Amino acid sequence: MISRKATIPDIPGILNLQSQNLISELTEEQKDTNGFVTTPFTPELLEEIINLGWAFVTEIDGQIVAYLFGGSWSYYEQWPIFPYMTARFPQWNLAGPQITTENSFQYGPVCIDANHRGKKIINALFEAMRLDFKKTYPLAGTFINQANQISTKAHLKIGWTIVDEFDYDDNLYYGLAYDMRVSVVNPSD
Repeated sequence: MISRKATIPDIPGILNLQSQNLISELTEEQKDTNGFVTTPFTPELLEEIINLGWAFVTEIDGQIVAYLFGGSWSYYEQWPIFPYMTARFPQWNLAGPQITTENSFQYGPVCIDANHRGKKIINALFEAMRLDFKKTYPLAGTFINQANQISTKAHLKIGWTIVDEFDYDDNLYYGLAYDMRVSVVNPSD
């Protein structure tokens, strides 16, 4: 298992994994038992994120089994939920400095192949990103649809803190924050 920065040749593997886990492609039962991603990334967006150095993948035997993106809030504000969420930052309470759009980045989405979940891939993948992003950002923020309990549980296990709950576009979300100076628990397990 190798967790690393994504490269352009990884795009087909990322798109394949995305198509298997995109909320619009799943049944209600699959959403409840497998988790999901909500934002479809085009090949052009993936190329842009990869070129910015904001995409990470885990590969096993040459196959992409997980991906994770991050980036600046100014980049992610092209999707309406992000300005809404960052406007809520003043009420987010994480021990240490107040989270802002300047001292944090948007984490996500993250997606792990259903056959590889529960194997702590998220630990190694997030740690690879953390080591890179902590050079620029001491904090990270994200949101998770409250219906996606699989993702919520996985993120709480690696150290994310729920700091907010909000309603957006008829969906309930958790706002989560992470202190990037803190290593992931068992990153290589």
